[in-house]
Amino acid sequence: MSPIDLNSDMMYRLLVQSVVDYAIYLLSPEGVVTNWNAGAQRAKGYRAAEIVGQHFSVFYSAQERDAGVPQRGLQQARDTGRFEATGWRLRKDGSSFWAHVIIDAVRDDEGQLIGFAKITRDCTEQQRLQNEQREQERRFRLLVQGVKDYAIYMLDPQGHVQNWNAGAQRAKGYSAGEIVGQHFSLFYTPEDRSTGLPQRGLETAHREGRFEAEGIRLRKDGSAFWAHVIIDAVRDDEGQLIGFAKITRDITERRQHEQELLKAKELAESYSEEMSNLSRFLDSVIGNIPASLIVRNPQSGEILLANPQAERLFGCSAQAMVGQHPQACLAAGIARYIEEQTEQGIRAKTGYLREQSLETPLGLRTLRTRVALSSGGANQASYVLMIAEDVTDELAAHAQIHHMAHHDALTGLANRTLFAERLQEALAESAVERSLVGVLCLDLDNFKNINDALGHAFGDRLLRALATRLKGTLRDQDTLARLGGDEFAIVLHNLDCPESAHRTAQRLIDVVAPSFMIDDHSFSVGLSVGVAIAPNDHQSADQLLRYADLALYEAKRNGRNRFEYFQPELDAAARRRRTMEMDLRTALHLGQLQLHYQPIIDQQHGQISGYEALMRWHHPLNGLVMPMDFIPLAEETGLIHEVGARALNLACQEAASWNTEQTVAVNLSPVQFRNPELVRIVALALQDSALEPRRLELEITESVLLDNSDGNIETLKRLKALGVNIALDDFGTGYSSLSYLRSFAFDRIKIDKSFINDMVDSPEAMSIVRAITGMSSSLQIKTTAEGVETEEQLRQLQAQGCSHFQGFLFGHPQPANERKRQ
Repeated sequence: MSPIDLNSDMMYRLLVQSVVDYAIYLLSPEGVVTNWNAGAQRAKGYRAAEIVGQHFSVFYSAQERDAGVPQRGLQQARDTGRFEATGWRLRKDGSSFWAHVIIDAVRDDEGQLIGFAKITRDCTEQQRLQNEQREQERRFRLLVQGVKDYAIYMLDPQGHVQNWNAGAQRAKGYSAGEIVGQHFSLFYTPEDRSTGLPQRGLETAHREGRFEAEGIRLRKDGSAFWAHVIIDAVRDDEGQLIGFAKITRDITERRQHEQELLKAKELAESYSEEMSNLSRFLDSVIGNIPASLIVRNPQSGEILLANPQAERLFGCSAQAMVGQHPQACLAAGIARYIEEQTEQGIRAKTGYLREQSLETPLGLRTLRTRVALSSGGANQASYVLMIAEDVTDELAAHAQIHHMAHHDALTGLANRTLFAERLQEALAESAVERSLVGVLCLDLDNFKNINDALGHAFGDRLLRALATRLKGTLRDQDTLARLGGDEFAIVLHNLDCPESAHRTAQRLIDVVAPSFMIDDHSFSVGLSVGVAIAPNDHQSADQLLRYADLALYEAKRNGRNRFEYFQPELDAAARRRRTMEMDLRTALHLGQLQLHYQPIIDQQHGQISGYEALMRWHHPLNGLVMPMDFIPLAEETGLIHEVGARALNLACQEAASWNTEQTVAVNLSPVQFRNPELVRIVALALQDSALEPRRLELEITESVLLDNSDGNIETLKRLKALGVNIALDDFGTGYSSLSYLRSFAFDRIKIDKSFINDMVDSPEAMSIVRAITGMSSSLQIKTTAEGVETEEQLRQLQAQGCSHFQGFLFGHPQPANERKRQ
C-alpha cells in the first residue's frame, strides 16, 4: 500500500473516531462489534473495551431480540445493501433513546461480504419536539372551536360563501342557513360594490396569495362596522385555486380608541413646552395600539398609566393601579409577568418583543408583548412603555385556517391532503414495526338518486350522518377521510393480518345498512368497499389508493353493497380499459368509426324500406371492433356523447345522399338522454344534412324509460316534435310494461331476436311474438322482427302479421356504398 493510501486510511479513521454526534462502528458478518468510535461511546455509554466482541443485539430490548428484529435488519442489509429504520434502543445503563439507524453492507473488491457499517443517531429530542407539536396542534383545534371574536369562513373561487363560524354569525348577524351560497359582496356598501371593491380584493388574493385591508362593512340589519379583513388564497397540492379563507374582525372599538388618542395627542401638542415629553410619549402609544398599555417609572417601578384594555385584561381598574407596584394591586402571576417584561425591556434598551401565554381574569390568553423606553434629558430613561396585545383569537384563526386546509368542510373529516399525510405516516410506521396497512375506498350506492330526488341539502345531511356512523366503527388510530361527493377513504393502521381489513369492511357495510331517518324520510343506502393492503399489494401511497379504487369499482360491478380485495388482474383490466379509451378517442379524431347498414324489409311490398345504422370501429392493429366491445366503455367514460353525435351526423349525411325515400335508424344510448343538448344535436344533424325528419328513426331501449322516466318522456316528445320516428328496441327482454306504450306514442316496436330464434320450437316464444304483433296492430304501431335468418321464421312471422323484417336472411350490415339496395 502506498503512503498516500496509508495517509488516506489514517485520515478516514481519525475522522470517524472524532465524530461525537453519530455512533459509527463496524460489525462482522455475524453482527459482532469490531470497532467503536467516540460518538458510539457518547450515545450508548459503552467504552470500546466493553463492547468490541459483543453482538450488536445488546442495544435492542429483550422483546425485539426474541422477535428477531436485529437479525432481520442484518438480513435486509445483506440482501439489498442497506437497512434503515427508527426505533427505541438501549444504553449501557438500561435507559432507552429514540434512534435513527443505518446499516450498510461492506464488500471487498470481489463482492464478498466482509461486514457491516452501522451508523446510529440519537433522535430522542426530535421525537419529543414532534410529539409536542402534535399536542400543540390539538390544543389549537380545541381553541379554534371557541373563537367568537373573529368571523372565519371560506369562499369558492367566485366569492360565494361556503361555510360560516359562530364568530361570523355574531359579527354579521347572519345564520349559516341564510348566508351560505350568497356572494360575499353583500357585506359591502352599495358604493363599494359599484366600484368593484369586493372583486378587486379577490383578484389581489388570487394574484399575490393574500389581501388585507380595513374598511366599512355591513351587518344583516343594515348597520355598519369598521372591519379588519384578511383574504388568503387556498390552493390544492397541484397549486390550483380552490377558494379563499376569509377572516374579519370588528375593530370599531379600536378605531374609536385610536381617534380618542389622536385627539389627546393634539391636545397635548397644544400645551406648553413642559408637555413635550408627554406628547412624544403619546406618539409612542399611538404607534403601538390596539393593545393593553402600561407605563411605569423605571426607577421606582410604580405604574404611571394604564389604559382600559389593561384594566379588562389584568382585572384591575386604572385608578387602583396608578401609583402602585404591580405586586401590590395585581394577581401574583400577572405581577410577575409585568416585572419580567419590564426588566427584559430595560436590558434590551432598543426594544423587546415576546409572545407567551398568561392566566388572566379572562382565562388563559396568549399575549404578544412589546417593551420600549422613552428617554428624557441627558439620556435618562423617563418612562417604560409595555404594550401587551392579546393575540389568542388571531392564533386561533390561523389554526382554524390550517384545520380547514386539512379537513372536509361538510363532515369535518380529514380531506384528501390530510389523508395522504396519514397514509404516508402509516406506511413509514409499518416498515419499522413489520405490520400491515389497509387502504379502503368507500362509495355510497345510488347516492345520486337521493340527491336528484330530495336535493343537495338533504344529501349533505345524509353524508354527515353517514360520516358519524362510519367513524364510530373505526379505531382511534384509523383515519377516515372524505375525498369528495359520496367518496370516502380509510387508512387502517398497524394491522396484523389482511382479515382484519376484511372484518372492518364488513362492519362498515353493516353499520350503513340500517335505515336513515332525516326530516321524516326513512330510506336505506348501500355501501361498496374496495380494499388494498400494504405491503402485500404495494408500498406506494398513490398506488395503494388507486388499487383500492379499482377494487371498489369491482365491488360495484359485482352487485354493489359488498367489498372486494384488490387483485392484480384488476390492474391489468384497468390498463386495458385505459388503452381502449385512448384508442377510442384517437378513433374519433381520425375518423376510424364508420357505419354499416342492415336492410329492413317491408312485408306489404317486399322491398327495402330502410336500414339500421350500426357502428363499426376499424382499429389499425386489432381490426374490426364490434359495438359490444367498445360501446359500454364509451358509456362509462362519457365518450358515448361524441360517438352518438358522430353516428347521428354520419347516418343523416349518408342517407341524404341515397336519393330514395328509405329511412335510416340510429340507436340512442340511455346515457345520451342525460345530455340536455340531445334534441339540439338531433336537430343540427337533420339541418346540416338536409335529411327529411320523417326518414330518420331513433331507437331506444326500455332502460331509458326506467331512468328518470318523466324527464326522458319529455325529451322523447321534443324529439318527436322534430318530425322523426321513435322506435322501442329489444321489446320484451327487460321490464316490458304496457304503461310505456300509454306514456308515449311509439312509431315502431322491435321484437328482440331471442324470441325469433326460439319461436319455431318454443310455443312460449311464439305466444310472445303473437301477443306483441297483435297488440301493435291494434295500436297501429309498426313491428320489426330482428334476427330473421330462415325462411320458416319468415313464414311464421308473416302469418302473425309482423309488418317489417330484419336479419341475415335479407342481408348482413355493409358500408353505405356496399349496402344491399333491392
